[in-house]
Amino acid sequence: MKSKQLILSLSFASVLGGAVALSGYHIINSENNKKVVYQSIENNVKPKYANSPIPAEMNFIEAADIVRPAVVHVKTYKEVTFSNQRYQNDPFEYFFRDFFGGNHQFHQQKPQTNPNQTPHDRPMGFGSGVIIEESGYIITNNHVIDNADKVEVTLDDKRTFEAKVIGTDPTTDIALLKVEENSLPYVNIGNSDQVKVGEWVLAVGNPFNLTSTVTAGIVSAKGRNINIIRDENHMGIESFIQTDAAVNPGNSGGALVNTHGELIGINTAIQSQTGSYTGYSFAVPMTIAGKVVEDLKTYGKVQRAILGVSIRTIDTELANEKEIDQLNGVYVDRVVENSAAFDADLEEGDIITKINNIDVNTVPELQEQVARQKPGDKINITYYRNKKEINKTATLKNIDGNTEIIKKEEISMASALGADFESLSKSELKKYNLTNGVKVKKLNAGILRRVGMNEGFMILKVDRKTVTTPKDVASILKLNKEKDRGVLVEGIYPNGKKAYYAVGW
Repeated sequence: MKSKQLILSLSFASVLGGAVALSGYHIINSENNKKVVYQSIENNVKPKYANSPIPAEMNFIEAADIVRPAVVHVKTYKEVTFSNQRYQNDPFEYFFRDFFGGNHQFHQQKPQTNPNQTPHDRPMGFGSGVIIEESGYIITNNHVIDNADKVEVTLDDKRTFEAKVIGTDPTTDIALLKVEENSLPYVNIGNSDQVKVGEWVLAVGNPFNLTSTVTAGIVSAKGRNINIIRDENHMGIESFIQTDAAVNPGNSGGALVNTHGELIGINTAIQSQTGSYTGYSFAVPMTIAGKVVEDLKTYGKVQRAILGVSIRTIDTELANEKEIDQLNGVYVDRVVENSAAFDADLEEGDIITKINNIDVNTVPELQEQVARQKPGDKINITYYRNKKEINKTATLKNIDGNTEIIKKEEISMASALGADFESLSKSELKKYNLTNGVKVKKLNAGILRRVGMNEGFMILKVDRKTVTTPKDVASILKLNKEKDRGVLVEGIYPNGKKAYYAVGW
């Protein structure tokens, strides 16, 4: 009888544990019965090789000792008041609403309607981060801290700090944090280019809110694209390191290290045939993440270089369709006018085989090589046209079609205004019969929202001066801010309505 009770208890615990574990998943994509989920909970199922004898040279103890003190627990909070939050919900409501479409009834406490209620921080999510400098710089995933009003990190020694968000890059899902503390333990950055398929690696993070969890696996593949990163410009960059180390929700932003304890990737996502906590994990390689971090430290914003081509990985189907007699390289489907590729004389149908003398055989491999560069950098492109090899040098451009670097002061001004800007494209100028203009791409909390401006507004003049680029807007506003002068912003909305806004400080 006791045995039956024990079995029933264990069965119930297993079912309950499975339900709770499911609540931590955020399903990103479902295709061909595969589910891609962001990490944010530990898998109790050990890898098959866990009980196999590990050679002395593959002893992970030293690497784990090096890394664990430098991996932090990241917690995020959203500032709310009861007056603007309809209910205090049972936490299980979020689980069932997310997975079953919100068609279930749940216990809800009475709403608080006091408009003078003091704001408080509501826990929003959790993940991991890696200290990369003793001065307090921490790298994590953008999706871990996205939309948070407050970010808190807890060190391995249990000290807790509020972290400042230095910058984010949705195109690579990387973010940089900073805490005001010195002499912190940190992880040395390794060379992810030297990582080999079959190499042993360790994943260190905080799954299920379990701090300092270490799992082991091997590199299963490199240059993987699983189509989970989406930004508003459709410029997501994926060239993941794929491993079979057990990482789960909460590991996001954690460390993927080699057996020397060197950081080679930032754990970002898992893929599973069933949606359970088994399968493969994916990490952003440090060749990409490292460049993002340096840009965020130096400029406050990633300096994204663009080649200006639409490309496809060559497979048998494409080779037959286009009558291509080779499977190596990347097929150029389209060349953007006045882009770096256009200036380097690339054409539709060309096959790019190398960037800076490094072989590229897939779209992610080419993207990774370009993602390491800044606007204005020159790259050597090797490509084939009519079975003849050609070498050209291309000068990479930014999204606005020039080679300028965005300066920190411009970013500070954009932050003060609470807006992201972009130059109007040639097609937009033609569509609205304009000769110049800068579009308000996104509005956050800031001056422009307070004066009533809306997203999509096309700024034509600032202080009666014509503007063509975001830099023009920032420069004029910065000058007037220094003089403590208000300015008049003139423009037009897509529906043809003209508008004028007085911007003061």
